[in-house]
Amino acid sequence: MMASDIHHRTQDFIKLYPVVLRDLKEVYGTQASDVLITVSSGTGALEAATSNFFSKGDKVVVCCAGKFGERWVELASAYGLNAVVLKAEYGDAVSPGRVETALKENPDARGVMFQASETSTGAAHDVKAIAEITREAGALCIVDAITGLGTMPLDIDGWGLDIVVGGSQKAFMIPPGLAFISVSPKAWEMNQTANLPRLYFDLKREKKMAAKGESSWTPNTSLILALAEALKYIKEIGMDKLVENAQLLARATRLAALELGLELFAPNSPSASVTAIRAPKGMDSGEIVKGFRNQFGSVIANGQGTMKGQIFRIAHLGYFDFADLFAMVAELELILHTKGLPVKFGRGVAAVQNVYAESALAKETVPA
Repeated sequence: MMASDIHHRTQDFIKLYPVVLRDLKEVYGTQASDVLITVSSGTGALEAATSNFFSKGDKVVVCCAGKFGERWVELASAYGLNAVVLKAEYGDAVSPGRVETALKENPDARGVMFQASETSTGAAHDVKAIAEITREAGALCIVDAITGLGTMPLDIDGWGLDIVVGGSQKAFMIPPGLAFISVSPKAWEMNQTANLPRLYFDLKREKKMAAKGESSWTPNTSLILALAEALKYIKEIGMDKLVENAQLLARATRLAALELGLELFAPNSPSASVTAIRAPKGMDSGEIVKGFRNQFGSVIANGQGTMKGQIFRIAHLGYFDFADLFAMVAELELILHTKGLPVKFGRGVAAVQNVYAESALAKETVPA
């Protein structure tokens, strides 16, 4: 990003852009779907997923298990879709069985929208099972994987994921401002008859321009330059290794929290992108967030919406590794101690060390 900027209608960009799209498709792990870029937050690509494949009044099933599930509901309402909303309590996920029942009761449903990882609560949906049910019903499987990509297995072609949305600032490790969306052949077929209004997020137009090495609108060239480097890094280590790292860190964080006497917020369907932990009884989780920031210069997240003040969230995305987690858990122990909680120093850190020793370190000692 510190390199010289390039003009997006020059040969320099036209040579770069197809390479970035090709590498992005490889990292997504799909051969059948097109993968496109929008200059927006992830919500822009979610809007594109709504406006490009449906017509007003079309019925869709929406899984709503947190703040980002509620965003799907808002988008469906904004575009005049008939949403069958399957709600789950914060901290839970919508079960595949409920999706199956909803599709049987609504055989005219044309799509299913849900989060792979509901970041607001730290819960994950069973993407594979929901996708199989959706495919059998003939509906589009539309997945918000903004925090799912790079933290959990997602077999786009094998599972039949028709639309998969990603974001630049999560496991792709660059600043916010770009979103990614994969589109299956089945989705393109539905695009032919979809008549919802769209202009900036017209994916058919974007696909046509991408074939010429250009974007429809002025792209964020600095972020695309950064993305090119991030994709090289992901390809070098392997997307499976990025996922494995997040999974290990998430497991270690959950064990550390339990060792410290804390309660997990989504114990039954935990996400690997972020771990949500309940604040100790009588304490506002904002105090823990402030403790990280003020005492150690570390950043974690408070809860969102009704969960603000009740939970705090530690992410496991991208470059974050065990060395970072050792520090974060040690810091958490000290913060809890300063708040008057009985903490035996090292218990949480030891839990993280055990996961590292059993998983990551063990691989280094295996004979060639």
